[in-house]
Amino acid sequence: MTTSTPASGSDAYLASLAGIVADIEATERHVTVAQVAQLRVLARAGQLAATQAEGAAARVRAHDMALRAIAAEVGGVLRATDRTVQRRIDEARTIVEDYPAALSAWETGRIARGHVLVIVETGAVVPPDLRGEFESAAIARCERDTPNRVRSELEILAQRIHPRPLTERHADAAAARCVRLVPGRDGMSDLVATLPTVIAAGIHDRLTQQARTVIDSRDAIANAGRMTTGSAFGIGDDVADGDDGFDRDGAPTAAELAATDHRSTDQVRADIFADLLLAGTPALDPTGTGDGVGPLGAIRGHVQVVVSATTLCGADDGPADLIGSAPVDAATARELAGGAHIWERLLTHPLTGTVLAVDSYRVPLAMRRYLQARDQHCRFPGCRVPAIRCEIDHTHDHALGGPTDHRNLGHLCQRHHSMKQFTAWRVRQLPGGVLHWTSPTGRTYREDAPIPAVAFVAAVPYADDPAPF
Repeated sequence: MTTSTPASGSDAYLASLAGIVADIEATERHVTVAQVAQLRVLARAGQLAATQAEGAAARVRAHDMALRAIAAEVGGVLRATDRTVQRRIDEARTIVEDYPAALSAWETGRIARGHVLVIVETGAVVPPDLRGEFESAAIARCERDTPNRVRSELEILAQRIHPRPLTERHADAAAARCVRLVPGRDGMSDLVATLPTVIAAGIHDRLTQQARTVIDSRDAIANAGRMTTGSAFGIGDDVADGDDGFDRDGAPTAAELAATDHRSTDQVRADIFADLLLAGTPALDPTGTGDGVGPLGAIRGHVQVVVSATTLCGADDGPADLIGSAPVDAATARELAGGAHIWERLLTHPLTGTVLAVDSYRVPLAMRRYLQARDQHCRFPGCRVPAIRCEIDHTHDHALGGPTDHRNLGHLCQRHHSMKQFTAWRVRQLPGGVLHWTSPTGRTYREDAPIPAVAFVAAVPYADDPAPF
């Protein structure tokens, strides 16, 4: 007996999908109730251990022994190790005792478990007497967005609330920078570099760009089968001197090597990393020979930093936001803005977040600069891929008459750009850069611009333009 599969977009398909989503929603409510209940019980286990240790001469050791015994008992029921259970008990006590409002918001469905974990993690730097202030502001922010989206804002919030400026703490932490070798298994090891965040992000970005360039060029070479400029893999001779797939010295051509190179982005990134440290230049460079202008050597790391105008001019030492990563100290942000031509600058109001001015040392097109300032990241709900790594999409397809206008453009990462194009997800753009997404089952999601819209004055005014803010 065979059953037919409902066609995508049909009433049967949409009805099935709507039922699945409704069941997931109901199940999530039950899971939340169970998770919160278990968290409270685990916290009680930790509190019992603390009670058992009260009055003991070596209180710290007595508490640890009591906690180990309780964790082992609970672990037998959960089929988990006592170490794992002990960590969960510590986490539960932190949430229940230090973040009661966040726990209540999770319990009532205002936020999710992921939000609570982000609040706890980012709030770790906040002194206990200021934790309530941080928690209240963090919950309000979490109610409007996904955990990955709010993390950077909560990190910035925590740094601003901290009584000691991030610049001072960063200077102390930077003194501990180092490189460590951690032996692994099967002949592998981890090379761990502890560096300032902006440097680490720049290194990773450069390696990623180079790896993508290698893969794109490799695929192009393999498809073409021939090159006209010389070997892209360090062979040294012109590859277009025969039809046997080998150069005149008998070595395989660039096309031959490209056809057998199936490395992933991670593998290429790791190989380039090793080549740069050991030899100063990538061993395999399909973009050309040497490390001069044009090949991989010309690629530079690129990061996107948001810094308030008052911090940039030195009026305060508030932290800056390295989009897609973590806060950076004011001194680093100023150095990037003023000392390196490749860094783009985005100035925002320190209180409202309204864009005051956008500048770039590389001077991109005015509309692209505006959209980067407005969007900051991919505009699909929940996605936080930085705008500099996204594509600019016509909300109403250009092929169907959609204009190339700021009111019809927005940043989407490659994943969500493709999803908009090839699935039943639909989007329309409202005034102020607000995107209104509709899922295949008809659920709607409002995606506000990360910051208030900027007054954009077109070269030729439009009759239906809204009044500027």
